[in-house]
Amino acid sequence: MPLNGERSNGVASWPPRLLGAAFLLIGLVLAVGGAWLAVLHGSPYYGLAGLGLIVSGVLLITRRITGVWLYAAVFAATLVWALWEVGLNGWALVPRLVGPLVLLWLALACAPLLTLDRRARKLAGGLFAGSLVMTVVGVAAVAIAAAPGKPGEPSSGSGLLAMDGTMAAGTDWTAYGGTYGAQRYSTLAQITPENAGKLRRAWLFHTGDMPDTPEAKKQYGAETTPLKVGDALYLCTPKNVMIALDAATGKERWRFDPKVADIHIPYTAACRGVAYYAAPNASGPCARRIIEGTLDARLIAVDAGTGQPCAGFGFGGQVDTNQGVGKAAAGMFSITSAPTIVRGVVVTGHQVLDGQRRDAPSGVIQGYDAVTGQLRWAWDMTRPDLTGAPPPGQTYTRGTPNMWTTASGDEALGLVYLPLGNSAVDYWSSTRSPLEKAHSSSLVALDVTTGKKVWSFQAVHNDVWDYDLGSQATLVNFPTGSGTVPALVLPGKQGDLYVLDRRTGAPLTGVVEKPVPQGGVEPQQRAPTQPFSLFHTLRKADLTEKRMWGMSPIDQMICRIQFRRATYKGFYTPPETKGHYVEYPGYNGGSDWGGIAVDPAHGVIVANYNDMPNYNRLVPRAEADKKGWAPRGEERGGSMKKGAEGAGDPQWGSPYAIDVNAGWRLPVTGLLCKEPPYGGLTAIDLRTGRTLWDRPFGSARNNGPFGIPSRLPIEIGTPNNGGAVVTAGGVIFIAAATDDLIRAVDLKTGKTLWTDHLPGGGQATPMTYEIGGKQYLVIMAGGHHFMETKISDALVAYALPS
Repeated sequence: MPLNGERSNGVASWPPRLLGAAFLLIGLVLAVGGAWLAVLHGSPYYGLAGLGLIVSGVLLITRRITGVWLYAAVFAATLVWALWEVGLNGWALVPRLVGPLVLLWLALACAPLLTLDRRARKLAGGLFAGSLVMTVVGVAAVAIAAAPGKPGEPSSGSGLLAMDGTMAAGTDWTAYGGTYGAQRYSTLAQITPENAGKLRRAWLFHTGDMPDTPEAKKQYGAETTPLKVGDALYLCTPKNVMIALDAATGKERWRFDPKVADIHIPYTAACRGVAYYAAPNASGPCARRIIEGTLDARLIAVDAGTGQPCAGFGFGGQVDTNQGVGKAAAGMFSITSAPTIVRGVVVTGHQVLDGQRRDAPSGVIQGYDAVTGQLRWAWDMTRPDLTGAPPPGQTYTRGTPNMWTTASGDEALGLVYLPLGNSAVDYWSSTRSPLEKAHSSSLVALDVTTGKKVWSFQAVHNDVWDYDLGSQATLVNFPTGSGTVPALVLPGKQGDLYVLDRRTGAPLTGVVEKPVPQGGVEPQQRAPTQPFSLFHTLRKADLTEKRMWGMSPIDQMICRIQFRRATYKGFYTPPETKGHYVEYPGYNGGSDWGGIAVDPAHGVIVANYNDMPNYNRLVPRAEADKKGWAPRGEERGGSMKKGAEGAGDPQWGSPYAIDVNAGWRLPVTGLLCKEPPYGGLTAIDLRTGRTLWDRPFGSARNNGPFGIPSRLPIEIGTPNNGGAVVTAGGVIFIAAATDDLIRAVDLKTGKTLWTDHLPGGGQATPMTYEIGGKQYLVIMAGGHHFMETKISDALVAYALPS
């Protein structure tokens, strides 16, 4: 008999040898990387496991059955370590156990080739079966981890006290957020949890606005939410083509193309929405009009019935908002969000391209007459006495915080609420003026008739984390012990939700200043404290090494090494120059431009959110210049950077450029270093801020290593952009995630009631309306370059069968 069961024909000897070589290679990587991690005071597991794999690999190469038993012991130790470190957290166990389980299967499959002992072969078979059982248990643990939490109930008294019919949409959807109160709530109740599963496509419309080159796809993001007024829908495409459709059939009625050139695209070709205005006591052409802002910073007004330009608005139906701004490269100064119209004044801010130069165009806010297009006022925060255009030869103050998102408005109070961003160059603050520092990442209320500031509330002091306010403030009547108060709910990218009196800006729920990490590249600039909301936060606990993730132990180890090498002091870690630093949450969430929805009848806030870190590095000016990082319009050879926002932004006028690894992804597999979930959907009690339910949001079907879709239907919780709509029927409608699905979700439980696969990514906020006695749900399924979802030009409508 051959020693150790070696087969005389030699054919059966190569699988153990091949597997042994793989064990040896993997073991060497783990041993070297694990030793490095141990030196960085990280987990010693990887180095020890690597040594075990090396010895096991050598034994398998020499065709010894002890190599199998040694690896079985290594796996048993791995199982104990994994359960000790993360318990039964399904997603956390994936990189710790799946790869080692596969190796165990292979080792046990080779065992019969290494021995003729029946008992040993029977043992190997039993272990193989046991490993399969463990895999099933692991999958079940993942499914449990992905399930929604136990639902709660709104607190008593949250109910109809919070209702305000002027802020709820119904038959029509007249503004980007339903109304300018931005509740994204509809009083329609035809679709309910009981019948939502019967929803079917009613019609589909193709806008015809598609990127025509691979380069153009890197800038495409169809984010529009249509309006519905009367029997028509109104929308805009990424390149600002305005289109009117029949609300019942989806048939095109008219379109108007403002002919925006590609050179004016900022970071994304996007138009989130248009505005509707009906002039009081007017008749004839343009008595009802549609107004949009364009990528080249024009305001355009067209007749709502015909799509023809309104001749009396500005010059031939358009106004150039670039006046008074001064020199700006194409794409630096754009309008991507829907204007807000209060008391006949069209209020708009601008997207000023991030990260380019300190003397970027101004963040000025402008108010124009909705009928004539005449400039009513301009708010330049550093020149509060300037009420209109700057004097000849001057410009609005350059580089000030801008409003790239949509304002909300209160017609009764005559106020507009402006969510502001940062001064130009997000990650350097030493050259900001005191007034810039006072207004950055703040909600500012202006008197819409004069443009004068009434109050402001700052969410982040001297922001160097790009935590600009991307979400609309949502108006509510907030229930208190002494009655309801006119209020608003303000979500922030850093995850906090604040409740403010919308008359004064005073917090109605607790906001406390807490100490935050100090130091960094500008230690004298860092605020010793930051405001923390006691009402609610979408933010999770600070990162730890244990929360690093990956596809296998190797890339999880690499993420752990990166974590240990980077500077991370917790929430509000200041920017550093010595290597990388971790920012958590990253600039894409908590709450981004999708905002929140509020059901005022039940007193429930619905919020989708992101939960990802960024892995950042400040790059010295000389190094950035050597890399060729230059501002828009000054690129070497005319090439334009089209990577993720912040990934190689020059920040001219400051000592450092910035390189942001958005989501903290590994360069080879593309997987994120933080364990899932990466996004969630939650319901919050409006009165108390208590979480009613919180669930991972977004399935893994379009996500996977190396950019290969996994097609797994498991709710992993993906990154998401776009918002939710909630209805009186008790149903939430939302797309936003990377799985190209639109969902109906039960407001009470958080359970998914219905899904449909969209023609493209649903990175837009849906809307709902009624016509002909039927409730429709409409979503723009255009995809988005940043979210890496499928590009499309499809607008999809759903309804219940007749």
